[in-house]
Amino acid sequence: MRIATKPLLSLLLLAGIIFLSCKDEVQPTVGQTSENSKPNIIYILADDLGYAEVGAYGQEKIETPNIDALAKSGMLFTQHYTSAPVCAPARHMLLTGLHAGHAYIRSNSEWGERGDVWNYIAMAKDSTLEGQGPMPENTITMADKLKEVGYTTGIVGKWGLGAPHTKSVPNDMGFDFFFGYNCQRQAHTYYPLHLYKNRNRVHLENDTIAPNTPLAEGMNPYDEASYADFNLKDYSPDLMFDEITAFVSDNIEKPFFLYWATPIPHVALQAPKKWVDYYVDKFGEETPYLAGKTAGSGYFPHQTPHAAYAGMVSYLDENIGKLVQQLKDEGIYNNTLIVFTSDNGPSYAGGADPLYFESAKPFKGEYGRGKGFLYEGGIRVPMIASWPDKIKAGGKSDHISAHYDMLATFAEIAGYRKPENTDGISLLPTLLSDRNQEEHEFLYWEFPSYGGQVAIRMGDWKLVRQNLKNKKEPTLELYDLKNDPTETTNVAENHPEIIEKASEIFKRERESPEMENFRIPLLESGSLTEK
Repeated sequence: MRIATKPLLSLLLLAGIIFLSCKDEVQPTVGQTSENSKPNIIYILADDLGYAEVGAYGQEKIETPNIDALAKSGMLFTQHYTSAPVCAPARHMLLTGLHAGHAYIRSNSEWGERGDVWNYIAMAKDSTLEGQGPMPENTITMADKLKEVGYTTGIVGKWGLGAPHTKSVPNDMGFDFFFGYNCQRQAHTYYPLHLYKNRNRVHLENDTIAPNTPLAEGMNPYDEASYADFNLKDYSPDLMFDEITAFVSDNIEKPFFLYWATPIPHVALQAPKKWVDYYVDKFGEETPYLAGKTAGSGYFPHQTPHAAYAGMVSYLDENIGKLVQQLKDEGIYNNTLIVFTSDNGPSYAGGADPLYFESAKPFKGEYGRGKGFLYEGGIRVPMIASWPDKIKAGGKSDHISAHYDMLATFAEIAGYRKPENTDGISLLPTLLSDRNQEEHEFLYWEFPSYGGQVAIRMGDWKLVRQNLKNKKEPTLELYDLKNDPTETTNVAENHPEIIEKASEIFKRERESPEMENFRIPLLESGSLTEK
């Protein structure tokens, strides 16, 4: 049985009692007097979108007018962070409100003991090979809490937090509706053989082209016809957006929570032709990306990789514009909070080129600094919040926040009881331009992959440790982000008192992971600084 808390909100509203929001108490809504007047919440989570890959954050090559319009109509956050530098743990911590020292899932877990889970064809034939390692059955998510207070909940896009035939699928984790990829490995192609609608496969009219299939021998990489096999019929983002449109239309009479976990712009490079052509005209001739031809490459080849990547982002932006227009047409735009962000920093794989696009500007986004790493380029992400008549247009906030703040934020907006063990802080005061915003004493990251890493931010100070699980010498790094935002100068030797403060936070906050493969042996002693 899953743990649930009976909501008290309706009784409190009838009594006309207004409580100050505090941990472990029912949270007040923002002026709501009935269930129907509660705001809709749309949370858009892009996949591998860098801090500076939209115009509102300084992107100069990729055009994102609709996302930029959200920023103009709402608030842009300059110091917002993901909870983890890769997909699954970032999503787990977002939904549960926990930081990496407390979370169950702390890295991607492909559950390889089941069999040949990386074999695309085998997964297509056997659904028991799909999906990632599951969350515990009694996990409470923000979707659970929103359902308690009358919200219809839906997720469209990529799940990545549990396999079919387990209790860790969206419909068992608080979501009334799910459409998209259950498995993040299946999401390595935008022309999959199937997607999921709730618990069942929806088979698509696509041929079997497995990820990491290179251009055939003898094909001319500068000839568009050479890539015909990689452009199939059913483009998954089109199908998913159709489901988003239907979900909104079906729920205009009652409050809804839509978690749009779009796989864009995660590679493979597969974009609608009209957008590729647009950027080919803008960028000019390119060197083709030949997947599988060089070490470290993969996914699918593309004749014009920069145009394809930019086209994916602009396609997403186009659909965000369509969604906003639908909300206006349905008469529910003014009562809808839209949050746009990304799950982690930019990728460097599969033809993505963070150097060309300056994807993490002013931070570095290449391998070692972008996705998979706890430097700013890997974990600082864009966040834009738009809510007409509540959030002042054109606002900007440098409040330090993280994904795991959203569960607490939505609690105060929707009126549900926060779980006792949440690590987040409500951002509602900042959204409403209230100066009484609680601040984090620290932000905490722990990541057992890419060599093993940990990071703690305390005000402008940020401690980073790398190489905690590999054969390299472990690092002890300290950066002053106020004066050195790109983390170029390690000042650890000059500030032993800051190292000690971080060590105290580590001892107080970290719990050893339940899963053996998430453990970092060097940290199990309880010391942050041990070498």
